[in-house]
Amino acid sequence: RDMQSYYVFVSSWMTKMESILSKEQRTDKFAEDLSNRCNVFIQGFLYAYSLSTIIKTTMNLYMSMQKPMTKTSVKALCRLVELLKAIQHMFYRRSMIVADSVTHITQHLQYQALHSISVAKKRVISDKKYSEQRLDVLSALVLAENTLHGPSTKQRRLIVSLALSVGTQMKTFKDEELVPLQLVLKKLDLISELTERIQAQCDCCFLYWHRAVFPIYLDDVYENAVDSARLHYMFSALRDCVPAMMHARHLESYEVLLECYDKEIMHVLNEHLLDKLCKEIEKDLRLSVHTHLKLDDRNPFRVGMKDLAHFFFLNPIRFFNRFIDIKAYVTHYLDKTFYNLTTVALHDWATYSEMRNLATQRYGLSMTEAHLPSQTLEQGLDVLEIMRNIHVFVSRYLYNLNNQIFIERTSNNKHLNTINIRHIANSIRTHGTGIMNTTVNFTYQFLRKKFYIFSQFMYDEHIKSRLIKDIRFFREVKDQNDHKYPFERADKFNRGIRKLGVTPDGQSYLDQFRQLISQIGNAMGYVRMIRSGGLHCCSSAIRFVPDLEDIVNFEELVKEEGLSEETQRAARQLDCVLGDLTRNFAEGTEYFKMLVDVFAPEFRSPKNMHLRNFHIIVPPLTLNFVEHSISCKEKLNKKNKSGAAFTDDGFAMGVAYILKLLDQYQEFDSLHWFQSVREKFLKEIRAVAKQQNVQATNQDEKLLQTMNLTHKRLEVCLQEFELLYFSLSSARIFFRADKTAAEENQEKKEKEEEAVKVSGADLPSAPAADPVVK
Repeated sequence: RDMQSYYVFVSSWMTKMESILSKEQRTDKFAEDLSNRCNVFIQGFLYAYSLSTIIKTTMNLYMSMQKPMTKTSVKALCRLVELLKAIQHMFYRRSMIVADSVTHITQHLQYQALHSISVAKKRVISDKKYSEQRLDVLSALVLAENTLHGPSTKQRRLIVSLALSVGTQMKTFKDEELVPLQLVLKKLDLISELTERIQAQCDCCFLYWHRAVFPIYLDDVYENAVDSARLHYMFSALRDCVPAMMHARHLESYEVLLECYDKEIMHVLNEHLLDKLCKEIEKDLRLSVHTHLKLDDRNPFRVGMKDLAHFFFLNPIRFFNRFIDIKAYVTHYLDKTFYNLTTVALHDWATYSEMRNLATQRYGLSMTEAHLPSQTLEQGLDVLEIMRNIHVFVSRYLYNLNNQIFIERTSNNKHLNTINIRHIANSIRTHGTGIMNTTVNFTYQFLRKKFYIFSQFMYDEHIKSRLIKDIRFFREVKDQNDHKYPFERADKFNRGIRKLGVTPDGQSYLDQFRQLISQIGNAMGYVRMIRSGGLHCCSSAIRFVPDLEDIVNFEELVKEEGLSEETQRAARQLDCVLGDLTRNFAEGTEYFKMLVDVFAPEFRSPKNMHLRNFHIIVPPLTLNFVEHSISCKEKLNKKNKSGAAFTDDGFAMGVAYILKLLDQYQEFDSLHWFQSVREKFLKEIRAVAKQQNVQATNQDEKLLQTMNLTHKRLEVCLQEFELLYFSLSSARIFFRADKTAAEENQEKKEKEEEAVKVSGADLPSAPAADPVVK
């Protein structure tokens, strides 16, 4: 109740003070104006006195009686503290006008006092009876008069008070004159020490002992965001505790006490206001952006609404040696959160961008754009990450040969990550072209491990004996079978290998071997993408060079102009960069050739004869691959998409690479495997079509339906084999399948001999006698 009435009183007093002090003083009403000002100043002081007494008494009584305060009492007392500081702030804000007015008011009050005293003095003088007592009274009045003619210092006011205690004897003043004089002197006392008295009454250092109320106060401010500006008053009150703490003697240094106090207040502020505000704003932005989702009821008429934007219009609050800027704090929190979450899930960048715009529109927060470097903004995975975990990458990603793109096999998110040439080029631009060779080195190390497993599989007795049997069988039947490897034989191998055992998830040894080859192919696909990315990066860098054929030498031009050494060094550096770019762009390292040359001698050596059987396992492998591919594509239309895929060209790349290493392209082509498959499926499709025509006349619906399904299945299988054939043909081009190892060696020798002849023709003929040349 008191708080509400004081709230009204102080508010009206502040309005009155503002209006009186902002008015210009008129000469004709100068005295009246001074009286008004005097009354307003004294009124403000009296309010401050009353508030201070109520707050201190109430808080100390609660404390001494060890009684818990109710939340309502705490809020009311905190509101009174704010009013107290508001009074002080009002005087402080208008201190220039107040200081100017105080001098005039003291003069005016002195004039009023002098007037009263002169009337009494005349009365004493007019009385002709002489006595010592009367003389003392007169002297006292004269002394009071003389003292009042001057500045209103403490000593002078004391002398006036003493003089008048003598001068008021013998009924020198009438009763109606004495009361106004005493009032004037009281006013003079107050006005002369107005600033000091206001400061003393508004000092809130007692709050140090009542810090427990601060968290409840902050919760109240958060709930009633409309008048959030009152925070300034509370922090001003909390600052009053500092001077008292500086006199602490129980510690070595009072700095320790101040630091603890600072930490405590800031911790409470963060916990009860700033962090809550940050979370609420973030939540509001998220819910506003995701309105398309079915969320909780956000109808303001039902669930209420807090306008937290008021906090962002506050000026920074000064506390100790810092400014607490609520707007900057929340902005920084949102910036940091959005940035970190964007780096974790790059596909969410658009959502966070939308939330930034909304924060600017709704709350006036000027957010920072998350300028993430191109290596993370423009790709799912960085080249460095892939390089370090290439064994994980080749098993988790699927390669597409035509589009030169890697697609994630499965993901817990709604999206699948993809990696294409542009991503790789951005990574190379970030890390430099040196990373390309390092990547190929890592790939080489990875392939070594995989080829060891490959060799172990081919050396297995069950596999080796079966393959040798198949080779012998093909040699026997090839003349009868038009030199084509029978489809049934490959199918028998594919099914028969399951008898050797399966893994817990139902995979045969051939399935695992196919996956191994796919991973080897994925590694080669990655190397191809690295090369393409390098060329893409070089081409985007070199597009600023006008003519690649005729690049000027900047160093020479700079020397001709006689420019400084630093400029010459810069020009030399530019020439090096341009030369490097031109060379990289023109050549482009043949990584495939390197990876073939490094493994081929070992693969073709006599001690690895068991690998020579590889070409005969390719038909059952392709059968296995086609079955796997069809099941993956069918899963795309199902609700549970685990294991779904639409491309896996790593297998074709792997087969082409291993055939090249073993120099077995001719042996594989001699099987005429894909022609055999094509003939087998076309024959079956024609047979089914014939049966369909027969059944169409019989009008057996169920049988016709079965026939249609069989026909469709055969067409799908044939299409998959055709796609695999095209992919394998494309992959073979990378490894120059047109030439055998012997032909390549012959070509290499011819080139070397030609080079020697050319260099020999260029050398000048030396005189025979010169021993050095000999």
